[in-house]
Amino acid sequence: MEEIKTDVLVIGAGSGGLSFAAGASQMGADVTLLEGHKMGGDCLNFGCVPSKALIAAAKQAQAMKTGEKYGVKPVAPKVDYAAAKGHVHKVIDTIAPVDSQERFEGFGVRVIREYGVFTDKDTVVAGNYRIKARRIVIATGSSPFVPPIPGLDSVPHYTNENIFDLMEQPRHLIVIGGGPIGMEMAQAHIRLGSKVTVIEGAKAMGKDDPEMAAIVLDRLRAEGVEIVEGAKAERISGKAGAITVHTDNGDFSGSHLLMAVGRKANIERLDLDKAGIEHDRAIKVGSDLRTTNRKVYAIGDVAGGLQFTHVAGYHGATVIRPILFGLPAKARTDHIPWATYTDPELAQVGLTEAQAREKHGSALEVLRFEYDENDRAIAEGKTEGLIKVMVVKGRPVGASIVGAQAGELIGLWALVIANKLKIGAVAAMVAPYPTLGEISKRAAGQYYVPRLFESGTVKKVVRLVQKYLP
Repeated sequence: MEEIKTDVLVIGAGSGGLSFAAGASQMGADVTLLEGHKMGGDCLNFGCVPSKALIAAAKQAQAMKTGEKYGVKPVAPKVDYAAAKGHVHKVIDTIAPVDSQERFEGFGVRVIREYGVFTDKDTVVAGNYRIKARRIVIATGSSPFVPPIPGLDSVPHYTNENIFDLMEQPRHLIVIGGGPIGMEMAQAHIRLGSKVTVIEGAKAMGKDDPEMAAIVLDRLRAEGVEIVEGAKAERISGKAGAITVHTDNGDFSGSHLLMAVGRKANIERLDLDKAGIEHDRAIKVGSDLRTTNRKVYAIGDVAGGLQFTHVAGYHGATVIRPILFGLPAKARTDHIPWATYTDPELAQVGLTEAQAREKHGSALEVLRFEYDENDRAIAEGKTEGLIKVMVVKGRPVGASIVGAQAGELIGLWALVIANKLKIGAVAAMVAPYPTLGEISKRAAGQYYVPRLFESGTVKKVVRLVQKYLP
């Protein structure tokens, strides 16, 4: 067995592991990277990238059916489902070189394509290698959680890890799970011509602001997605092409089944106990992302908390400071944005309205602005949506957006909250006209309406100045 001594061992070549490995190696550290599956991890191969590519194909199909209000005669699209999936794989192949083994070896990273297992506090075995490291970064990510529903193991089903390899168009897709993955895939498939039923045990999009989520759910239902809430899957029966989900709220049958009920941290292979690393469903870390083994850090999904690709990348950048320079660093969550890429999109950063009311009470002000008052949204016929900004003592603590390009618009508010800016910074911004970006500026302007336009004091001062102004 070959012995390797390294400054830093990174376990997992997803977003977090790659972000750290690239930065640390280019700064002069000796970095060894383990990946037992695909470079790029879940996001590139099974998650963010393929799902957005399929959503893009579905948007093209939808545009052909909805042009009448623009003076364009609607036509029924002829969808080649296999070709749409071909587009998905072409997108993956185009991006893959950025995450490739060759690129990272070019940075000076030693890449070993094996899974790693701890043997003690600073040693990991991977294939024929025994690796001893000064510091170790666990970035193994997460994978789909498939609950032990009776009958599921004998019925063909999909998760996000294999749905993008399905080339046969589902006649009727049953989706168990009404979270972001389930709703994105439901809308994509209804637009590509499948019948779709979503089964959710509680409330669809239940983690989002209910007012914003309702706008998305209404659109999906209008497009033909059947959304069944409060229906817990109790048993599954059938065979390929004829599958029935038996719930406490009725039975639902379809041709294909997609499980989208959540994710689980990838910790099974690691043998964490031998390294003195505490864990339950995920690895336990402090705000500095350090585990109970002081030589080991955990970043991204495997550390629990927010499970987003950009969070893993942020974590990877955060631990550069303590590992390479011995300086303190802590990860924040209050400034982390996220988005669900349905149409309309739904995006959030910081506190929702309900969370802000619970935390700040009467000190909270909620600023609102509707898409149907924005000229660009009117011109493009995308007037469905709104923005809400939660403000405490002049400082935004959260923003919720539902509507066209919400995922793009939320970035401004992430910047504001990350840098603890006041609402006046956005109100003072000049946005080009006509753009959806004006929605954020107009929302910020609402903060000053009662202070300037509804204030008797301001009116008295203006009248007094006008009286004596030469």
